[in-house]
Amino acid sequence: MSYAQYEFFTTDEIERSWLISILSDYHFDGFEETDTSLKAFAPSDKIKHLDIKEILFQDDLAHIKFDKAELEEKNWNEEWEKNFQPVLIAGKVGIRAPFHSPMNTPFEIIIEPKMSFGTGHHATTASMIEMMLQEDLKGKSILDFGSGTGILSIMAERFNAAKILAIDHEEWAYRNALENMERNSCVHVQVIKGDDSFAFAEKFDVILANINRHVILENVSKWEPLLDKGGILIVSGILTSDEGDVVRVANKHHLNVKNILHNNGWVAISFRHF
Repeated sequence: MSYAQYEFFTTDEIERSWLISILSDYHFDGFEETDTSLKAFAPSDKIKHLDIKEILFQDDLAHIKFDKAELEEKNWNEEWEKNFQPVLIAGKVGIRAPFHSPMNTPFEIIIEPKMSFGTGHHATTASMIEMMLQEDLKGKSILDFGSGTGILSIMAERFNAAKILAIDHEEWAYRNALENMERNSCVHVQVIKGDDSFAFAEKFDVILANINRHVILENVSKWEPLLDKGGILIVSGILTSDEGDVVRVANKHHLNVKNILHNNGWVAISFRHF
């Protein structure tokens, strides 16, 4: 698969975070952040008709300069493995790749992400796991919406959830999640390929959604009927500046804020259904 690389030059950390949030809606599935720029990667065929200048203009980021490059075809997973380091979250959850040594933490997850989002390195995934650490998931039913690598579903199994449904609309994410479930010996997770039009035939105790502001705001009204009274919705992929919008929409759908966690310009929020 041929990939395109866009490098956006900005020293503003919030602008880089905002770019990640925006570009995630346009098939960009890899990001590399430095103090002075953000590199964003996407399959060339999926973004060939995009007008990046117009996207920046619409979001008041037209002042940001950028370069574009077509990358030679290579094994990007192999390239990624060269730099991937294990992650420790809240001193309890160790996340590593198959080629790393065991971390001897209370909870350990083995992830080979390939093209899927969710390694624990990004603030949003780490915050979701920290939020999950604060909940009693034993015996609970879980919906992991936009599951990516399946990392949150694996974490839910580690916390003794009884039944977990992981759903993602991307074929490569679906296949990657299946591989990661097998790699982590998960027996309570069902992985399905589907989008927000999927008809769920059951209710859940907890819904997890580490996606982005746009998808969250679109789906709150669909998630609310899937939660039993007292059920928990945990979301991330939200910039701190969008926190108020997400809270207001959630409140309209019988969801009260339970907890908020800020991390490096991003926010994770847990809601209780009333």
